[in-house]
Amino acid sequence: MVSLILFGSFFVLLLLNVPIGLSLGISSVAALIAENLPFSMIPSNLYSSTGKFVLLAIPFFILGGNVMEKSGISARLIDFCRTLVGHRKSGMALVCVIVACFFAAISGSGPATVAALGMILIPAMVKAGYDKGDSAALMSTAGAIGIIIPPSITFVIYGSVTGKSVGSLFASGIVPGILMGIFLVFAMQFVSRGRELVLLPKANGKERWAAFKEAFWGLLMPVIILGGIYGGIFTPTEAAAVSALYGLIVGLFIYRTLSLKDIMPILRDSVSQTAVVMFIVGTASLFAWVLTVTGVAADASNLLIQVSAGNKYIFLLIVNIILLIAGCFIDANSAMYIIVPILYPVAEALGIDGVHLGCIMVMNLAIGLVTPPVGVNLYVGCGIADISLKRMSKSVLPFVVASIIALLLTTYLPFIPMTLPNLLG
Repeated sequence: MVSLILFGSFFVLLLLNVPIGLSLGISSVAALIAENLPFSMIPSNLYSSTGKFVLLAIPFFILGGNVMEKSGISARLIDFCRTLVGHRKSGMALVCVIVACFFAAISGSGPATVAALGMILIPAMVKAGYDKGDSAALMSTAGAIGIIIPPSITFVIYGSVTGKSVGSLFASGIVPGILMGIFLVFAMQFVSRGRELVLLPKANGKERWAAFKEAFWGLLMPVIILGGIYGGIFTPTEAAAVSALYGLIVGLFIYRTLSLKDIMPILRDSVSQTAVVMFIVGTASLFAWVLTVTGVAADASNLLIQVSAGNKYIFLLIVNIILLIAGCFIDANSAMYIIVPILYPVAEALGIDGVHLGCIMVMNLAIGLVTPPVGVNLYVGCGIADISLKRMSKSVLPFVVASIIALLLTTYLPFIPMTLPNLLG
């Protein structure tokens, strides 16, 4: 009965367009009333879930991403990649995916990656001969790599829920993120077959060196973050703080695209974005707590074990189906708190590495960023390209298929996500 109240009220509220954070909170309170559980657990649960040291990485990564976005790093990265691959067949598609991967390692956010790069890249791809819908779809899907390649806020949240090393989780997303990008380029080549594409003139060594020097400080940021983490210099949370400080130094003193008067709006935007994420974290953790104390999570886990008959390959297939469907309706951060308590115990019982499961979950939820009706990246891409959601939903289908192929390879070939975490310890 409590599961019906909890999930029923949650999905009804979603259908009524109630914000995800409020939907989670209201449905949790409804379940508490139905089960006659004490309301005194609400403030303590909200505090314990949001007061974790590892979650301090979230506001700093958001701040660092906003600073680098406002510093003009996106245009410099695009120019550098143009000089490298712009002259090749499908050159602008390659530029789009490569820059998305680089910017993902700066912002850690899918929608931020689409917003920062789409204004430049979507018109550039259209000018090169690509269809506008395909261009917007590629940009939106490539932007989803932002939550796979580190630093990733979604990996931070998964680590806080499961206790897994955030550094290992970050490492697990690097190869799958690149693999997903490769398949997206193939998908763009497929949908653009027969079109006359305009190739950019090949850049000479001097032009490439000049573009590299301009983009250098942006390219250095992920090196500092990841090198510092895996070199044992600082923790992921400290790395987030370093990234924010580094971004300010680059914007104020190196690129000089920021002034002191720009800092307050950047801080205001970062606080607003952090508040949204942390509110969702708090209400989603309350939802997860209700799932646990009422026994719904345990019942669901037992059901999964029975359905999969103890076969981890069948279980992983079920996991992908559940998460691909869930990604159509709820955001990645909420899904971590709702679904991990159900899936994680089963994965442990079947001998599946928690880091591997985390990478699978994040890839699924990244795909959810471009699947309607709640695909945030789709709406950002539609707004930039000025096309309808209907057209965008049709154009994005080949890229979703390409992403699912990368997901399946990551799911059933564990060495793809696990080689780097194992090497880095």
